[in-house]
Amino acid sequence: MHERAPAFSGVDGESYSVGTYVDDSPDAQGRYGAALLFVRWSVAGDRAVGHLETDYLFRGATPADALAPLLALTLQDVKRHLDQCIEKHGGVGGGGRV
Repeated sequence: MHERAPAFSGVDGESYSVGTYVDDSPDAQGRYGAALLFVRWSVAGDRAVGHLETDYLFRGATPADALAPLLALTLQDVKRHLDQCIEKHGGVGGGGRV
């Protein structure tokens, strides 16, 4: 049994798991940004081989305020964000914020 999270299949045919992150400190306007982080897995599914990040999708006065709407996204919304990240990065989830 593997230890990775359940995965989405991206438009590039690769498997990705998703996580959330929120800034540790606020920006100059006092807001925290929240985004999605997609980890691309090897064909065998035994190790991470790349990642993609969305831009900040939500901001809030506290980390919890920024995170709440991110956690309310539907699986279809998350999949759409994944596919947009892959397409912006040229069809391969190699790494970086797109």
